[in-house]
Amino acid sequence: MSASPARFGPRTGTRWVIGIVIGTIFAVPLVSTAIYTVRDSRTGTYSWDRWVAVFSPENTATMRPLWIAIGNSLTLAVLTVAIVLLLVAPTMILVNLRFVRLKPLFEFVALLPISIPAIVLVVGLAPLYLPIARTLGTGAWTLAFAYGIVVLPFAFRAIQASIDAIDLKTLSEAARTLGASWPTVLWRVLAPNLRSGLLSASLISVAVVLGEYTIASLLNRQVLQTALVVVSKSDPYAPAIFTLMALALCFLLLLTIGLLTRRGFGKASS
Repeated sequence: MSASPARFGPRTGTRWVIGIVIGTIFAVPLVSTAIYTVRDSRTGTYSWDRWVAVFSPENTATMRPLWIAIGNSLTLAVLTVAIVLLLVAPTMILVNLRFVRLKPLFEFVALLPISIPAIVLVVGLAPLYLPIARTLGTGAWTLAFAYGIVVLPFAFRAIQASIDAIDLKTLSEAARTLGASWPTVLWRVLAPNLRSGLLSASLISVAVVLGEYTIASLLNRQVLQTALVVVSKSDPYAPAIFTLMALALCFLLLLTIGLLTRRGFGKASS
């Protein structure tokens, strides 16, 4: 009489219950914020006038800091993702292939920023930004150097999970044996197999950049979160509307990453 295989993980019904509970926890504040932006507290009626007012030419002067800050935040998101993909990811691959003994030290350094409060990071980064300001200017894009440090722990865990899931050494040695150069190995062999980790690290980086306030505020840079505080003094509904739109953007990015990851796994299995 053979024993049935042990089940690891919750059953289907349990997964549904967990999903509904977690979904409700996230949905309640989002739905409440959406209702706040469309409901008139005096009459109890609902309208989209406040959403329309955000894009109205009459409010251009009021909303101008927000639109500038959105452009700055998107630029920062692109630069931070570039740092993760072009600097952090290749370094992690190199450490896992050639400097395995340094892996524990590298992991410690990569995870260290998550244990340091943002206010402490600013105290250490402020003197470094003085020569940066004199050399490169005081544009908001220079925050990408600081944000690259802030997102490092999250990007590291996402990419490392994908690295641990594949045989990195065998893939690279096979490609090198067939005559591929190291850039070709990274771009055409390893990157497709690390697709899920790279995409997840990119999404996390974008989310962190769009939600970071302390560093930008103390270093006097105009980004989305600092602009929301400024605009909220004249229009309390605009920050809530822009927050919902930012969350919708992150949700669309998450869906895109899921679709791209599934497509990548489908090609790999075929």
